[in-house]
Amino acid sequence: MIRTLTIRRPDDWHLHLRDGAMLQGVLPESARHFARALVMPNLVPPVVTGADAAAYRDRIRAALPPGMAFDPRMTLYLTEATDPDDLAAAHASGLVTAVKLYPAGATTNSQSGVRDFDRIRPVLDRMADIGLPLCVHGEVTDPAIDIFDREAVFIDRVLDPIRRATPGLRVVMEHITTVEGVAYARSGGDDLAATITTHHLILNRNHILSGGIRPHYYCLPVAKRETHRLALRRAATSGEARFFLGTDSAPHVDALKEAACGCAGCFTATNTMQILAQVFEDESALDRLEGFTSLHGAAFYRLPPNAGTLTLTRGEPARWPERIVTGAGPVTVFDPGITVNWHVAG
Repeated sequence: MIRTLTIRRPDDWHLHLRDGAMLQGVLPESARHFARALVMPNLVPPVVTGADAAAYRDRIRAALPPGMAFDPRMTLYLTEATDPDDLAAAHASGLVTAVKLYPAGATTNSQSGVRDFDRIRPVLDRMADIGLPLCVHGEVTDPAIDIFDREAVFIDRVLDPIRRATPGLRVVMEHITTVEGVAYARSGGDDLAATITTHHLILNRNHILSGGIRPHYYCLPVAKRETHRLALRRAATSGEARFFLGTDSAPHVDALKEAACGCAGCFTATNTMQILAQVFEDESALDRLEGFTSLHGAAFYRLPPNAGTLTLTRGEPARWPERIVTGAGPVTVFDPGITVNWHVAG
């Protein structure tokens, strides 16, 4: 049995840091283990221009505690009014690593997202020309479509047509949750990849609803049937370079989660690496953990792997804080509901 595992320091290719007091409170939870993270732009107001991204990056850097090393990789929020020249300049300067597509109304702070996908074609064409990746929240928002089917329908109605109309566009299917998502990711070439979250490797829809409503397990895309969860675990632990970690760690104060209309998101920054080590051990794939967390995403984004390392040790069942206290209020840490025997040593 493996007792110690040292890997390249990992990256998180989908992270919510929020802003202000919340940013101050949650940033150390990611910076403790992750060297880099792709920071989501769905603030209020959203990060839509290069100037917005530069200002947000400055705020993140200012919030980083002394002695911590962390590289925030910035994204722009795609709207129907996005300026292709501004986007290209932000990318050329090294400021922006990706652009995020939110269908309007699909998730938290997505009101400014895209409604008419034809109106963003000039931007997508420009992105294909310069090699700037598009990160996609893959759900339709048509109220006639069942919430558990929205990812599969998005692939057919939106994503596949976009990719066919824009050859060479580099796309990341964010936080896939279905058998269909896994299959479509595998159907593409080197220009298509997919992130998988920690919590979707643990949760199926029963966890949200069985025995009462569990608001801290509610996320978007919502967890699906067990068959989908198992497909995600097989994909994550497969060693295939097209799949890599994007936690979608999404902090909300408890008062907004435990409400009549609670917010979507699981806060996993604190314990993701421990949980993943347990998942990969359970799948007899510990030798593939480094690829999933530290190598595949960097390769897709055309960046070198991190120089530093992170060591995990196997021992007594792990413990972590139930909540993180922030200036905005308490944030509950994701509870996987399984025994985790892995610890981050350094």
